[in-house]
Amino acid sequence: MKIAIGSTNPTKVEAACRAAAKVWPQGEVVAVAVPSGVAEQPMSDDETIRGAVNRARKALAAVDGVQIGMGVEGGVQDTPHGMFVGGWAAVVDRDGCLGIGAGGRVLLPESIARRIRAGEELGPVMDDFSGRRNVKHGEGAIGIFTNGLIERTAALEIALTYALARFITPENYREE
Repeated sequence: MKIAIGSTNPTKVEAACRAAAKVWPQGEVVAVAVPSGVAEQPMSDDETIRGAVNRARKALAAVDGVQIGMGVEGGVQDTPHGMFVGGWAAVVDRDGCLGIGAGGRVLLPESIARRIRAGEELGPVMDDFSGRRNVKHGEGAIGIFTNGLIERTAALEIALTYALARFITPENYREE
């Protein structure tokens, strides 16, 4: 089984490798840079899902011999309870079967949410907030706010595993 992940971000690639290995232990994951087709900072679940689906479909089309395309997109969702950050994942096969899943979410401090609402992207804001470089390619906001108990790779692995549900138990998703 050959699988393409629509990103070269190390956390997304590792999440794809981990999730794919659970279903296809002999599978090969290939990373390919593809555009998400959404804003640099997705501001809603719908936009974040669109980005993940776009990445999955573009990854599938970009690499010869691939049977599965995976896409992961991080985004924020403003709610009456505050702004949350999380990741959505999509998995698509050559027949067009599409699975979508989400990882956990963590509440952003209001000081960060204000900056995102003002048009900044979470990655650079987190770098500034944490005093670290390239947080989005490492532990992510989730890792920082859980003090490393859950890192971005693990959260995205969960999202991809949920998106794989349609492929793991296809009998549960047949239309009646």
